[in-house]
Amino acid sequence: MSGIRTVICLLRNDLRLHDNEVLYWANLNAENIVPLYCFDPRHYGVTHNYNFPKTGPFRLKFLLEGVKDLRETLKKKGSNLLMRRGKPEDIIQDLIKELGSVTAVAFHEEVTAEELNVENNVKQVCFQLKVNVVTFWGSTLYHRDDLPFRHISRLPDVFTHFRKSVETQAKVRSTLQMPEKLKPVPLGLEEGSIPTYEDFSQKEPLTDPRTVFPFSGGEGPALARLKHYFWDSNLVASYKETRNGLIGAEYSTKFAPWLALGCISPRYIYEELKKYEKERTENESTYWVIFELLWRDYFRFVALKCGRKIFFLKGLQDKEVSWKKDQRIFDTWKDGKTGVPFVDACMRELALTGFMSNRGRQNVASFLTKDLGIDWRMGAEWFEYLLVDYDVCSNYGNWLYSAGIGNDPRENRKFNIIKQGLDYDANGDYIRLWVPELKDIKGGDIHTPWTLSSAALTHAGVNLPETYPLPVVIAPEWSRYINQMTTGGARGANSGPEVRKGPSHTPRQHRNRGIDFYFSHNKKHY
Repeated sequence: MSGIRTVICLLRNDLRLHDNEVLYWANLNAENIVPLYCFDPRHYGVTHNYNFPKTGPFRLKFLLEGVKDLRETLKKKGSNLLMRRGKPEDIIQDLIKELGSVTAVAFHEEVTAEELNVENNVKQVCFQLKVNVVTFWGSTLYHRDDLPFRHISRLPDVFTHFRKSVETQAKVRSTLQMPEKLKPVPLGLEEGSIPTYEDFSQKEPLTDPRTVFPFSGGEGPALARLKHYFWDSNLVASYKETRNGLIGAEYSTKFAPWLALGCISPRYIYEELKKYEKERTENESTYWVIFELLWRDYFRFVALKCGRKIFFLKGLQDKEVSWKKDQRIFDTWKDGKTGVPFVDACMRELALTGFMSNRGRQNVASFLTKDLGIDWRMGAEWFEYLLVDYDVCSNYGNWLYSAGIGNDPRENRKFNIIKQGLDYDANGDYIRLWVPELKDIKGGDIHTPWTLSSAALTHAGVNLPETYPLPVVIAPEWSRYINQMTTGGARGANSGPEVRKGPSHTPRQHRNRGIDFYFSHNKKHY
């Protein structure tokens, strides 16, 4: 046994075979490799500040599908995926002692506190047991070591400066050519069963027929989605025009959930896109997919640079804001009962499917932080709980951005929810899908039911606030767009029932700028 080298490959957010440097290196440097996934109990506790569940049912389902898919893939390559429930540092310690032949433990590096703590604990165990630790960087499009900055501390504080630098001074590395067969798992190791929902005190979530994300977790479904979106349908060629959609699976790539778990490599997406541009067409839409991958990179590098600050109340700017912690108001937001239909539709979609459009995310985040003034961390942790595509760096980076305390030179940016709703759901079809109690209000009037006359509401079968709530806030800048709506006398003589007025801030105009995990460009007014 002493002459056989064994490498344990700790897999976390890299649940794929393709372009996986941990598996690639282990296969070159050992006679046996042990691909290992640990269901860390710390992932299934509660969030740091507000005690929401850390991992909700939709992401758990996606994860269970992902590890099952990877196990099947590895078995076809002569390997397997060991699954264990417990802390990685404890399980790795037990495996090292059990096997007696482990020469190294390999894993991809993460950047945020909880993940770094795991890495440090694993390193400590390996040091004590005289086992080498080998780490790799594999989560971004551009490799950390290839950034055109001498040190991560010099990462630009503005995305555009980062983007221009990497696009002109750095290259995307090629994907790794993985071997046809992998070295085997040592004989006698129990593979471990895939946990059940009951193991996590959860129930399997029902699939809502309205979901825009009807896909399964895993590398296989991820690669199939790319093939469909690029090569089978050519949808990528019109992506920039459709990406702000709200209904259906095809308005955007939907790569984010697979990217979050590492089921697909960003470098593979890039290579396929470059191939598509060469063989089919190259346009603004194909570039925009890369643009969004750059935002994802940027938020990860910001987290690497700023460390725990991305979780601090004052954010990256160390800015004092009098955030409120009004649980009742927050509950109206999370439950989709704010009385503002566009917000409520988005929040109900999230609760029932684990997904929400980019356009929806930007609006509900702005509404919570700017219209309601609620602590941005409440929103960030609620998203952490429910999103199937939760990525710690992108989630917290975007919430900081929305709250005006992150990487955004326009600190007072605010979305006009009524204008946004009318721009992207002009006829109200999205609201009717998720807020059926308003379905009989015609056209764009559905965005502002509190402004309609009693006769119009009665005709639509709506009784405010009995069948649908009055708005928890009315922002003054909404009136401009409400007044522009004409519906042949359906509106009342005044602006509706007396409700609490929001901040008097009027949204500023802005230059062309893009942020597409939550925020988008090309609109003169928010």
